[in-house]
Amino acid sequence: MGQFNDKTVWITGASSGIGKALAIAFSDAGAKTVLSGRRVEALQDVANGLSTPSLVLPFEVTDYENLSSHVEAAWDWAGSVDILINNAGVSQRSLAIKTDPQVYTDLINIDLIAPIWLTQLQLPRMVAAGGAHIVAISSVAGRIGPPLRTAYAAAKHGLIGYMDSLRTEVSVRHNIHVTNVLPGSVATNVSRNALTADGSSRGKSDANIDGGDDPAELATDILAAITNKTPELIFAKGMELEAAKQRQSNPEALFEMMNEMGAQIAERYEAGDDA
Repeated sequence: MGQFNDKTVWITGASSGIGKALAIAFSDAGAKTVLSGRRVEALQDVANGLSTPSLVLPFEVTDYENLSSHVEAAWDWAGSVDILINNAGVSQRSLAIKTDPQVYTDLINIDLIAPIWLTQLQLPRMVAAGGAHIVAISSVAGRIGPPLRTAYAAAKHGLIGYMDSLRTEVSVRHNIHVTNVLPGSVATNVSRNALTADGSSRGKSDANIDGGDDPAELATDILAAITNKTPELIFAKGMELEAAKQRQSNPEALFEMMNEMGAQIAERYEAGDDA
């Protein structure tokens, strides 16, 4: 019997990258999956490769008007959603001084407001069901504030805050556990799909992302974090891991280091070297 044999997991952003890796890992562990995203064919391809029942439930995460109907569809299909994974999101690569304010609205809607809405709409159902587990895929960027990612860092920092606060209200009283996941560089299309200063997709990747960790390894660690009811999982190595730790242990030193690094990156970026 699989580790999650009697569970239903709803994953947003399930068509590729971390979301796809999670769908495979949960299915291999026996769970039924609800797969959401915008690309129907890609979601169906993921579903076709799973060994357990799945529901392809495509939607735009910021379509707030219809979000409650998607929640109803997921719960009607599964009977309950035992694990909700807020994974859908978009990153950013642009200097703040040159970024259109609309980019901030769009990105924060996708990366922060949308997962809050999806979570809020399910909380009463989760309480009535006797418990659940909510996972938010944030980022090390939400802890340390790297350059070229002001909107992204703001959204991911806010997501950590919302989930940490939510945990205080629901973990003891309602048996709803909350895990924040802070990945560093993971080999996905995150930088290729990142928004630029005018809101268009960047269209190319970063070397550190291309050489990042395997999403399957992150998925394995997330399943373990859920099993162990871990409040926060930092999945990073090297400088990214040390910076995330230093944000708490020695923030002044971190700020000084990031300021120097940010100045160098900003100069290169303005000169046209945004690799």
